[in-house]
Amino acid sequence: MSTLRKVLVVDDDPVISRSFNRVLAGKGYIVVSAENGQDALNKVAKEEYDAVFTDIRMPGMDGIEVAEQLRAKQPWIPVVIITGYGSPDNEARAEAAGVKGFLHKPLSPEMIEKSVTAAVATAQPVPAEVPQAAAVSAQPIAVGKKTAGRNIAVFLKDVLMFLAAPFIGLAFIALFPFIGLGMLAWMGGQAWRQRVTSG
Repeated sequence: MSTLRKVLVVDDDPVISRSFNRVLAGKGYIVVSAENGQDALNKVAKEEYDAVFTDIRMPGMDGIEVAEQLRAKQPWIPVVIITGYGSPDNEARAEAAGVKGFLHKPLSPEMIEKSVTAAVATAQPVPAEVPQAAAVSAQPIAVGKKTAGRNIAVFLKDVLMFLAAPFIGLAFIALFPFIGLGMLAWMGGQAWRQRVTSG
């Protein structure tokens, strides 16, 4: 079973996110809506998204500012601008902000599906160090205790080996003649047995 793709739609008009949901439902996508730019940035900070579609004109932060902030913080997420106010100036600003494309209103189901498929295809994998850094910062005490405990155990083992080494050496020296005599006796016994059996 394939993993569902998650798309964030940022628009102060709820009809837009409902349109995305109608088109993408049952096609392997989860559509999450945000009312404004700040709401979108908050949601992206808490969850991973495969693409963000944002209206260009919204109260407060506009769609291009959303794209700029996402590019600064999470540049691997593709951003597409939804606009009914296409202008060369807006498109130049959006391209400078690193957007992956434009979706012009009025939207059709074919436009939505094609644009989402293209955007998700350009998504880059989340860098491995991002979740690791988050995990370390979330549990600094537990990680510190575990590392300290492991270091103490290694240190104690090294000290015991150092202290035991002379005794192990002495025991080997004391037992070496007996081991040698035992080997000689065994070899002599083997030779005698061969002579007896062959004779």
